Amino acid sequence: MEILWVLMALVMMGVVLSPFLLRRRGRIEQVAPGHPDAADPADYGFVREEELDVRLPGPDQDLLDVLDVVQRGQDHRAAQQLLAGTETQGELRWQRVQAFAGAAALELQQRPGGVSETPGGQWLRVWRLQAPKDPGGAAVHAEFLVQQAWRTAAPGTDDFRIIMEEARDACGQAALLAPGDPVPYITELSVARGLGYSRPEFEQLWLKVLDRAPHHMGAHLAALHYWCEKWHGSRELAYQFAEAAAARAPRGSLLAAMPLFAVFEHLPEVNLVASFYQSETVTKAIHGALHAVHSARPDDPMLAHVRHLLVFFLVRAERWSEAMNQLVHVDGHVGALPWTLSPDPAAEFAVYRALAVAGYEANGGSPATLPH
Repeated sequence: MEILWVLMALVMMGVVLSPFLLRRRGRIEQVAPGHPDAADPADYGFVREEELDVRLPGPDQDLLDVLDVVQRGQDHRAAQQLLAGTETQGELRWQRVQAFAGAAALELQQRPGGVSETPGGQWLRVWRLQAPKDPGGAAVHAEFLVQQAWRTAAPGTDDFRIIMEEARDACGQAALLAPGDPVPYITELSVARGLGYSRPEFEQLWLKVLDRAPHHMGAHLAALHYWCEKWHGSRELAYQFAEAAAARAPRGSLLAAMPLFAVFEHLPEVNLVASFYQSETVTKAIHGALHAVHSARPDDPMLAHVRHLLVFFLVRAERWSEAMNQLVHVDGHVGALPWTLSPDPAAEFAVYRALAVAGYEANGGSPATLPH
């Protein structure tokens, strides 16, 4: 029993002290903001925390402009036109569908409506009513329902299942309107996770995705969740899926970074091993992601997703210079893992950014030595 109490005490100490141990191992002295010795991210041209954009992982000015028009005027037509002009099989369409659905869901959450108030996201309802055969509107509506299920109900409850069943029907309707579009099937991957499709059912759905977009990074990330230990698979199955995707990735594909996402999904709740982030498994996954980033097209829509996750791991691994090199590319936008798991994504990102800057300077770096 005494041993049990000692172990419990060690665990609690790890939870309380881990942020400080991270700084200590990196030989970073904690000083108050404004102190002459404090490292200042602004010296590197980084965006102030309150100005960080939590909506997107990286810049998509066309999308932001359209979102502004849609939400100000509650008029869906600009969104309809943007999706109609976006490549069907590409990553960008999937991201834009997610963004429009998320915007409508957030509006509804902020303005649920009432006797004298129009509910938020009304533009999406009008879109579906006025253009029922528009594939873009159908895809956004399906994704909206999925996001509503995860936002408003707990998995396993009747409310959750009812919304997810509706989302599954909406995915089927969207797929009929655009047979070659992988997005409705990618959206259904989240439905499959929520409703607990059997493995044969899930694999049949996955084949439909592969038939339309075999190297779609967003689809692989959605499928990875199903195979994770916390859902319907295991650590081994998730690693196998990620490593197989990386192995068959064509040159320049970001699928080579999939193992890093699998590692992230299976991080221990409490880490008492100081060298965990320098371990062989983590180091190999980091190197794979770095190679993918260096080989990818500069305009790949998924590039920012990989860079954000690299910032997290590189800071944890105390690879300060490499973390700073990633921050230069993604600073300003924080709508990606791992920050979106936090109640305050901007604040979470800002903590890691400050650690990277402090570690970089503690090892002789400065704004003058950081390449842009």
